[in-house]
Amino acid sequence: MFGLPSRIMHWLMAVLLMMQLLAGAGMVATVSVWHERLIALHKPLGICLLALAILRLVLRRLGGAPPLPASMPGWQRRASTLSHYALYALMLGMPLLGWAMQSAAAYPMPGVGAWHVPAIMPQNVALYAWLRWAHGVGGQVFFVTVLIHIGAGLLHALVIKDGVFAAITRSGGKRPRR
Repeated sequence: MFGLPSRIMHWLMAVLLMMQLLAGAGMVATVSVWHERLIALHKPLGICLLALAILRLVLRRLGGAPPLPASMPGWQRRASTLSHYALYALMLGMPLLGWAMQSAAAYPMPGVGAWHVPAIMPQNVALYAWLRWAHGVGGQVFFVTVLIHIGAGLLHALVIKDGVFAAITRSGGKRPRR
């Protein structure tokens, strides 16, 4: 079973990432007053999620992950590993792409108090256009990857019942740690 800090971080980030993905989808789907409100949510949430993703990687490094069941076929083990690499890459890459995009457009990023988030790219319209495209495509890939992750979790929880889902929840028995 994952340790309590890892379980809390997983579920906190699950909620925040879904908020972020939905805010991003809503931003590109509207020109109403909601557009500005969603941007005002999306930017600071992205910076927050970047910090949480780094913390989550530290927790993963320190606490490891429980072993997958011996009954799991090799292709599922590889798919699980690859999907988790993809999720971590997207959790880190998407906020960085968004931050770089905002920097290239010379749009200010929200800070806390007197601290302002510095630009990480020079102002450049062509770079902004490319980063905006990459951030949009990345968001779609992220959405699909999250849906696959949720689907796999539900498959393990409701159909296979092999303890994989129980490792990230308080339900079920304990599995030994790696």
